[in-house]
Order: sequence, then structure tokens, then C-alpha cells
Amino acid sequence: MSIKVEPYLPDEDYDNPAMVTDFYEFTMANCLFMHGFKDKIMVFDMFYRKNPDNQGYAISAGQHKLIKFLREYHFTDRDLVYLRTKGMSEEFCEYLRTYKWKGDVYALKEGTVCYPQVPMVRIECDMVGAILIETYLLQTMNFHSLIATKATKISGLSTHTPRSVMEFGTRRAQGESAGNEGAYAAVLGGCIGTANCLAEMKYGSDVKAVGTIAHSFIEFYGDEFEAFKAYAETYPTNVSLLLDTYNIFESGLPNLIKVDDWLAEKYPDDPNKRVKSARIDSGDLARGYKKLRKALDAAGKSYVKLVASNSLDEKKMADMEVYEGAHFDSYGVGENLITSASDPVFGGVYKLVAVREADGTYTPRMKTSDSASKAIIPGKLMAWRCFDEEGKGQCDIIAMDWEEIKPGVEITVYDLDPDAFHKSRKLTPVTVEKLLVPHLLKGELAMDMPTIAEKKAYIKDQLENKVWESELRPEVPHKHYVDLTESVYNLREEMYEKLHGGRI
Repeated sequence: MSIKVEPYLPDEDYDNPAMVTDFYEFTMANCLFMHGFKDKIMVFDMFYRKNPDNQGYAISAGQHKLIKFLREYHFTDRDLVYLRTKGMSEEFCEYLRTYKWKGDVYALKEGTVCYPQVPMVRIECDMVGAILIETYLLQTMNFHSLIATKATKISGLSTHTPRSVMEFGTRRAQGESAGNEGAYAAVLGGCIGTANCLAEMKYGSDVKAVGTIAHSFIEFYGDEFEAFKAYAETYPTNVSLLLDTYNIFESGLPNLIKVDDWLAEKYPDDPNKRVKSARIDSGDLARGYKKLRKALDAAGKSYVKLVASNSLDEKKMADMEVYEGAHFDSYGVGENLITSASDPVFGGVYKLVAVREADGTYTPRMKTSDSASKAIIPGKLMAWRCFDEEGKGQCDIIAMDWEEIKPGVEITVYDLDPDAFHKSRKLTPVTVEKLLVPHLLKGELAMDMPTIAEKKAYIKDQLENKVWESELRPEVPHKHYVDLTESVYNLREEMYEKLHGGRI
């Protein structure tokens, strides 16, 4: 018998996020569907194993986009034509035609400081909805978390030395979506704006588009003063000049002073119409800062702020500030932020941890692996954070979902670190917080999604007030304690021994 399949014609303008799916997710889902498991409820955890740059923490971000994706999840006729050409069954394709995502999402609140092995997102959904979303979920959570984390370093939030940083990286980002989403995540992590106009159009004024002129503008005029003057005539209340097109001190600085004097003469009664700032994008930035600051102050122009750009990152800025006393008023940071160049991969994974049975109970599942470090934590889990007397996060505890960690009640916990000297210890939490909160229940929104400003403030508050400073230091940070309850520890050990042989 021959089966006629309508040919699929590629269209590079087509876009349905539901099809941002690794092919093996469709082959698995189709197979399970054909074997009668379409209504089987699966539980997956998304977590990661190592903080970016071997630092002491990360920032969990991307939840807003993930929730939007799941609420709009659907397949089109074009998708189904394509899937048939890839060998998916007619029954499976017809099922997808009207499929809606109706699972549960428990996740860290967007912006939550997080640590390795602790679940960031817990998905509980029917088999199709649990399997097919893996790629999009990981792409979204990994990228947003990576850039938000890097931004907290570059903006100085992590070292309590806040800087005014503008995100300038769209032109170096890996594609349009990375530029837009990266701008959003960078603002969460402390940046004051972005060069990307579409990002502001998508997310609003909290992701403000900023910028002034490039070298090409000055080159076009041929005469630097005339270029400066033309810009000042057009934008007299927002004059920010770029000084290094030809020579910072022999050309750029004298012409800035000349233009500012011209503005003062033209608008003597309006001090707002003056040169506001000057940017340098080459040379020895620290030396340039000190010479410019001295010269501008001597010329009676101490109100002109100084901006630096040129392949900056948190280490270069800290070196200028700490060792050379060069504290620019603001910075433009491009490729090292938008790509997290020092560590460009946030290694989040998505693992099956349990299957719900017909009677409502959960059967744990576990990947054991030949590498004990990759042996996952099985079962339907809940994450808690315990705080010390100062309100700082003391440790995270991974518990079974039915367990409750209570303040003032002593419990036995097991250190997840295989190198820990004391495997178990007694702990009496002062205060506790349940970390995984419902975002979607049966596909419906279960919480009020916070604004960008609220998420930005939430990140800032945690880093300033709720994280041990030893976890924030750039060199050899303290490793946050991540512990298991006795129930989780015993389950993991027993399953590892049964499935793989031996204890972890």
C-alpha cells in the first residue's frame, strides 16, 4: 500500500515557535502516542550544573517568554504537512491539529538568584506537551539566564559597585532574537538602556533605546567641529559627542570645548543646552579619562560627563576603577555582554524525574549515567531556601513535593557536594522560602506577572541584601550549600544502586 504525502515547500519567512523543536522530540512523542501513552502525565525538571564563569551564583530569567510561548502553543496546517513528510503518523498529526498546552509550570520567580542542581522550572504535563517543549524551554531559559547573570557582573550589582551601563551589543549578537532578548535580559541585570530600538518597541521604556553619533557621522562632514555643531543644533538638550574619530586631545577635546562655548553663547539663559557627555572608544581608556577630566574641569566644564566603550567587560572596568582611579560616568558594553563572551553557554538541562500514575501517585524516574556527577535527582521535587539570622540565603534544600520545611524546626540534610567532609548535618532554619511557585496551572495563568522594573528591583535587592557576600566575590567565591532532605537523598541512593549498581 502506498501512502500519499503532500510535499512540503520551504518558506524562510515562516515562523511558529512551537516548531523550535529538536526532531527527536517529535519521533519520541509520535512513538509514545502510537503506543497509547498520549494521556500519560510526565514531570520534568530544568536545572543546570555549573555557574557561568565559575562564579558563586546565577540569575534565573526567561520565565515571561516561556509562559507566553506555552499560552500561545499551537500547530498549523503547514506544520502538519511538514511533520507528515518526516514520517509522523496521521493520527499523531491530527491530534496536534487541535492541541493546546494545559500543563502546570512551577518555576523560580524571574530574577531569582539560583544555584546548580536546584530546579529552575518544573513541568507537569501530558506526554506531548512535556516532551515537545524541551528545546524552546531550554533555549529561552538558558539564554536569558546567561545574559542577566553576566549583566549583574558588568553593571556592578554583584560587587556592590553599581555602574551606569548601556547595552551596545546588538550588532555583535548571534542573530536578531539574541539582540532583542539579550537587551531585555541585560536590563534585568542592571543595565540602564540598550542601543536596540526594536527592544524598546517590544518591551517599553524600561528597555530604553539610547545613543548619539558614530565615527561615520563625523567623517561625513570632514570637519569635526562642523559635525559637532550640526549635531548640537539638532539636539541642543542632548549633546553627547564622540571624541576619538581623529585625535582625542588634539582635535576631539578642543572641538568639544568650542561647541560648548558656542552653545553657551547661543543659549545664555538655558544651561540645559550644553554638551552633556563625551565618549571615547579607543586608546588607553583610563589614561584618557584622567586627562579629559582634568582638562574639562580646568576649562570650567565639569558638568560634561565621560563615557567609555570599546570591548569592555567587568574585569576591565574594575581594573580601571580600582587600580587607576578612572571612574567613568557611564559605559557602553557590547559583545562581551550580549554573548557573555567569557563563558557563552548556560548549561541548563531538562530531565524526566517522575511519571504520574492513574491513582495520582508519582513513580520516580532517574538517569544514572556512568558519571556520578550527572546522576539526576529523581522524584517530583520542591526547592526551598533557608535564611540565616541576617536574612541572607544560607542554603537551598531540595525536598519531595509533599515535604514542608518549617522555620525553627530542626531537620537532617545531606550535602549534594560529593566532596563535602560531613555528608549529613542538622539544620534549624531561621526563615524559609518556597522557591518554585505556580506560573501556569492546567494551562491557565496562576500568578500576576511582575513588570520589568519590579524584576530589576528584585534582582538588585537579592544581591544587596539576601546573598552572602562571599558568594559574590569574583575570585574563588563561596560555593552555596545545596542540600537534600533525607527522603530525597535515600530515594536517589536507592535508585542509583538499583539502576546502576553501587552508591553515588
